Amino acid sequence: MILLVVAALVVAQLVSLFLFADERSLAIRAALGFEAAGRAANVARLIDEAPPNLHLSILRAANSPLVRFDLSETASVQHTDHSDGGLVEARIRTLLDDSYSRDIRVELHQVEGELMPLPNLSREMTDMHMAMMRGELTAVEMNLSIATRGGQWLNVGTRFEKPPIQWPLYSMLTFAMSAGLLLVVVIWFVMTRLTGPLRRLARAADSLGRGEDVAELPVAGPTEVRDLTGAFNRMQDRLTRFVGDRTRMLAALGHDLRSPLTAMRVQAEMVDDIETRDSLVASVEEMQGMVDATLTFARGLTGSEQPETVDLHDFLEALCADMPRGFVIDAGPRVEARLRPNAMRRALRNVIENADRYGGGATVGWHRQGDTLVLTVEDDGPGIPRDKLEKVFDPFYRIEESRSRETGGHGLGLSIARTIVQAHGGDITLRNRETGGLGAAISIPLAPETTDERRKR
Repeated sequence: MILLVVAALVVAQLVSLFLFADERSLAIRAALGFEAAGRAANVARLIDEAPPNLHLSILRAANSPLVRFDLSETASVQHTDHSDGGLVEARIRTLLDDSYSRDIRVELHQVEGELMPLPNLSREMTDMHMAMMRGELTAVEMNLSIATRGGQWLNVGTRFEKPPIQWPLYSMLTFAMSAGLLLVVVIWFVMTRLTGPLRRLARAADSLGRGEDVAELPVAGPTEVRDLTGAFNRMQDRLTRFVGDRTRMLAALGHDLRSPLTAMRVQAEMVDDIETRDSLVASVEEMQGMVDATLTFARGLTGSEQPETVDLHDFLEALCADMPRGFVIDAGPRVEARLRPNAMRRALRNVIENADRYGGGATVGWHRQGDTLVLTVEDDGPGIPRDKLEKVFDPFYRIEESRSRETGGHGLGLSIARTIVQAHGGDITLRNRETGGLGAAISIPLAPETTDERRKR
């Protein structure tokens, strides 16, 4: 934007300079032309009022190196159409107090070709004139024929050049540098007031998308940016309140179910029929397990843990050491990611345990895709039907053919894992591998500071 504004101002200055130069040329020519017209009018008045024996003396006194006067029986200007629009004639008539009776002819034309000063200039004046004009001569020649009262014509001839525009280099450079510096400083100040709040808003939105706690942004900047910041603060407050209310409701529901389930367990133990008692106890225990899983799921929705920057390789090695059967680490590039360590450890454990339980083992790798970290968890199991790849993320959903209650949990592992990853601003997707088995891709956006460090490297 600074470059665009500066470019627009430069173009405007060039156009103004062009117009100024043209107006300057017209003003100079008009001034010189009116000066010659004034001298011609004065000489004509003297010719009219002086006796004939003084006419030659008047002409000799009026002649100069740049203006020639001559008294003749014929007019040197033969046509009566004036190229100046009648301005010079009107000027002469005003000075002579003659509105219409006197015949005044004016001829103006541009002198083309190689120009030299008037031939009656001395050598010294010619050199001085050429030096002053720097060899650049653009002349306009004006010839006048004014009828006198004695029936003769006063012929006047003059030529005036347009002086070249002076371009003092040092003054121009200092003006351009000072004006450009002042312009950049002012525009930079204005742009900072606009881009500063926008940068803060972008960082806050990115942090909110990763599930981090974001303080309320200060409302600053232009009206539109202030409105946008206020809308973001209100949106963040509503989202936080909405998620908190849903989480508390789910946790309260799971907690309140424990008491009636405990009472049902006591009553089931009092049943005399052994088969019936065992069936009721098993059902109650299953319900109790589902309640515990619900509470675990609710805790997975909370984002009280503060994010930390961790080295991914060290993080996975520590997780592998904590798991009973471990997993294979397919090392990728060195990456530092900003995560909630405990929550992400829990999400990865759920995915890896599923791969280990139903696929016979897990291989964990990672790579960077733009500004996103992609973790992959692969197994060599039977995979999942294509139409169930998204369904398995639903809470309490299980694929009965291969994941029964005896061999699996309550169907909350992948739901909790996706919830945690989405709280980091990412997602989990599943796919059946072409070589057999199931592959899980966990995408997590990298923090802006991590992206900047990577670009520097």
